[in-house]
Amino acid sequence: MSLLEIKNLALDFLAGEASLRAVDGVSLHIESGETVCLVGESGCGKSVTALSIARLVPAPPARYVSGEIFLNDRDVLKMSKTELQLIRGGVVGYVFQEPGSSLNPVFRVGAQIKESLKLHQPGNATDVEVIRLLKLVGIPAPESRIKDYPFQMSGGMQQRVMIAMALASKPKLLVADEPTTALDVTIQAQILDLLRDLKQRLGMAILLITHNLGIVGDMADRVAVMYAGQIVELAPARELLRRPLHPYTRALMASVPKLSGGAARLTAIPGNVPGIGHFPPGCRFAPRCPIAKPECSNANPELVEVEPQRWVRCPFWK
Repeated sequence: MSLLEIKNLALDFLAGEASLRAVDGVSLHIESGETVCLVGESGCGKSVTALSIARLVPAPPARYVSGEIFLNDRDVLKMSKTELQLIRGGVVGYVFQEPGSSLNPVFRVGAQIKESLKLHQPGNATDVEVIRLLKLVGIPAPESRIKDYPFQMSGGMQQRVMIAMALASKPKLLVADEPTTALDVTIQAQILDLLRDLKQRLGMAILLITHNLGIVGDMADRVAVMYAGQIVELAPARELLRRPLHPYTRALMASVPKLSGGAARLTAIPGNVPGIGHFPPGCRFAPRCPIAKPECSNANPELVEVEPQRWVRCPFWK
């Protein structure tokens, strides 16, 4: 069985008496040592799906309606609070968006990493182990940086501290949610290189969440494209980048800036991602789709395997 297997997950958010569907029938698996990228615009449900892996979306206001999440052959949705504490960090580690907001500003970074060690590896909760982790993620002079507060570090260094905290308990799956957000291009490349290196050295799997298709080719083994709470395309990374099938994936690819071609205007996808509770009838991408037909508004298409290992939620993908 896969390291992670999500089966038909549905999650709602409660708003008064209304129940708004945020994740709708998502199925995804990740093998040991594999990197899967979850791609889509902001508001598509990527982060909610990723947080659901360890049931980090608080319920209420969320409600796990249906589905299964198997992590190490155990259903997360049936775990007790004590069991959840063991897998959070111990089996799956998280690197959240914007490290400056995720790190506690009043504690030294060494103390914050040590707190993670105390929870899952109390015997290793020492300065020596913290220094080793800081070296592992490429922070220079870790013996002195262990005493720094987050504000004394650059954005790139803060992100490395977040990765060190996630690795402290030796997880089998690392969830990196937009790990290069708000970083300049050079630091982005360094963080991605670090993730690739750590994956090889530690043998862990990675779920990388991003809206930037430009980094997918360098990182991913497989790609899942998400739109309005559903996966609309799932394929090996090289195949998807070479020949995207779903109209939404094609539109995302067309909107990536190109280094050649002069100062031509960027291609944009018209409209916006619909908010939860405001999904259109039928295909959710139809109002923005350049090839939409009248029948697209009648029924929401199923995710179908149209070629070996290629799944698409569109009957007009050819």
